[in-house]
Amino acid sequence: MAGNPEWLAKVTEAALEPALPIIDPHHHLWVHPGSRYELEELLDDTGQGHNIRATVFVECKAMYRADGPEHLKPVGETEYVNGIAAKSASGGFGEMRACAGIVGFADLRLGSAVDEVLEAHIAAAPARFRGIRHASAFDASPEVRPSHTNPPEGLLGLEDFREGFKRLAKYNMTFDAWLYHRQIPELTSLARANPQTTIIFDHFGGPIGIGPYEGKRAEIFAQWKKDVADLASCPNVVAKLGGINMAVNGFGWHKRALPPTSDELVAATRDWYLHSIDVFGPARCMFESNFPVDKLSCSYGVVWNAFKKIASGFSADEKRHLFHDTAARVYRIAAA
Repeated sequence: MAGNPEWLAKVTEAALEPALPIIDPHHHLWVHPGSRYELEELLDDTGQGHNIRATVFVECKAMYRADGPEHLKPVGETEYVNGIAAKSASGGFGEMRACAGIVGFADLRLGSAVDEVLEAHIAAAPARFRGIRHASAFDASPEVRPSHTNPPEGLLGLEDFREGFKRLAKYNMTFDAWLYHRQIPELTSLARANPQTTIIFDHFGGPIGIGPYEGKRAEIFAQWKKDVADLASCPNVVAKLGGINMAVNGFGWHKRALPPTSDELVAATRDWYLHSIDVFGPARCMFESNFPVDKLSCSYGVVWNAFKKIASGFSADEKRHLFHDTAARVYRIAAA
């Protein structure tokens, strides 16, 4: 099981606004030694009282092909997830449609040769494949782990990466960007150079709160606000609001005797959400669970309650964007 269900069960909350339709635009699926998160576990979480209509799977290096060309091995993940999506779409597991959109991995440093990989992903999930995430999170500190893709420093500005990135527009694919907070200007540069491609800014740009960044949250937040406002000036960028409860963010929820309540999550993180919504606007923002990664810190029901409390001052139309419509538009999810 991903997360610690006994620990998480120590704090439970009734779902606020249980009728509000939600698309969760960011979760993972995997089977690792000692950690399983597949459809059954996802259904346990999405069944905690919130009206989750559909979800989007985002790559996490799961179920790559064991054989064949190295550059095509990530297509195995799309094949695996599309099978789970078909299982969900059978209707035998409830109304929620899991993995209605799929974001996979392709090594964009292949340049124009990446077309073969993109076309293979589409062939594996023609009704659901929506885009690519090639994570670039890198920090010089050995105390901060790089992305699972083990990117080099400055990946988003490398010539071969940018050549591959330009191929996404041909296939109407989005790009999910996972990086750390000091790299946000690199993403802004990429967005300005490729206005035809929709870029999704994941997890607030990964504000680090461990290692050399511990105890510097106010200083980091001040610079982050400026960098995010600059990024938001690019109309092709939208923001995912969530994924800030990971260990790397430094709040230390996972070290406590009790998991956090939604009120505690709001008190600690509200300002990151409100600034993002202010500069991007609700129509370019979407709340995300980032499960099961954030499950290390809090339960699914609690994190969605936190989102609803953060959004409590917004209009009904603005809430529709934040919880459903932005994700539906960006990932082309119909009838959810």
